[in-house]
Amino acid sequence: MAHDQLSPREREIMDVLLIKGEATAKEIQDSLKTPLANATIRTTLRILERKGEVRHREEERRFVYRPARARQKLARAAMQRLVRVFYEDSITQTVHGLLQLGNRKLSDREWDELSDLVEEAKRRQQGKGRS
Repeated sequence: MAHDQLSPREREIMDVLLIKGEATAKEIQDSLKTPLANATIRTTLRILERKGEVRHREEERRFVYRPARARQKLARAAMQRLVRVFYEDSITQTVHGLLQLGNRKLSDREWDELSDLVEEAKRRQQGKGRS
């Protein structure tokens, strides 16, 4: 199921799990911006588990929850949707949009890393085109 097909509450809880990697209902409760009752969080976690989005293990009489899919897979799907929906399927427009986020300046090291990533992607793409 796509992250954008979850309810706002489910997305908020999934976001906490994606950031933390794993957490108990109490840890999720403490991390939410909007206060929710512990019972509400546990109910939502059970729903997410039925939907196949969350798994749990038992640890010292507590359930510890984690996303059912790898963070990298979810990130890739989210990026594909972001590019398609908000940036007209344009990587260039997407990168431009990211660079326009004015709340943080990139360090010289980060600019160098970006340049290296662009060059590496360009080499890979040109290498595939020659086959």
